[in-house]
Amino acid sequence: MTMLAIKLLLAFVLPLISALKFEIEAHPGSESAKRERCIRNFVAKDQLVVVTATVSGKRGDGQVLNMHIKDAVGNDYHRPRDIAGEARYAFTSHADSAFDVCFENILTHQAISDRTRNIELDIDIGADAKDWSAIQAGEKLKPVEAELRRISESAKEVVDEMDYLRSREMRLRDTNESTNERVKWFAIGTMGMLVALGVWQIVYLRAYFRSKHLI
Repeated sequence: MTMLAIKLLLAFVLPLISALKFEIEAHPGSESAKRERCIRNFVAKDQLVVVTATVSGKRGDGQVLNMHIKDAVGNDYHRPRDIAGEARYAFTSHADSAFDVCFENILTHQAISDRTRNIELDIDIGADAKDWSAIQAGEKLKPVEAELRRISESAKEVVDEMDYLRSREMRLRDTNESTNERVKWFAIGTMGMLVALGVWQIVYLRAYFRSKHLI
């Protein structure tokens, strides 16, 4: 399979991936840090990300579902509180980094029987995050032209991702080679010091025994 075929396959398959569905149980607020559930993804710098969460239940039903979108380098993008129904949040990434979409479900009334919320989470990145219907209408594109443009941008993102991975591999290889070189010279230096110490001990002991007229 050629590289072009792989790019086109990814461009068609990725949009077909269904949303992630899971449930989260409510708990007392004092234990929120221990019960937080996070979904992690990776994003390149300056890419558009749209996070869509469809949450069961409603406000005031004895549960408060909080959401937190953050990345691994300390950037906070959104922190909505008490969400229910469909909630959509968009942001542009500040760095090449993994980002987390975290949920915590806090129990506010002990008397309720159903203490879970069902969540359907959909994360769109880059070309998939754009509103192509609005772009098609704004630029007066034909449906085929809009779809080809979407595929082109998706393929470009795949190429950029491969370039990024290749550059990371080169940096890791250079780091490994530098580390191996340092370890080699450290081992040579250690061996030289041990040999010099052994020679010095022999000379010292010979001089000592001669001064005592033992040899």
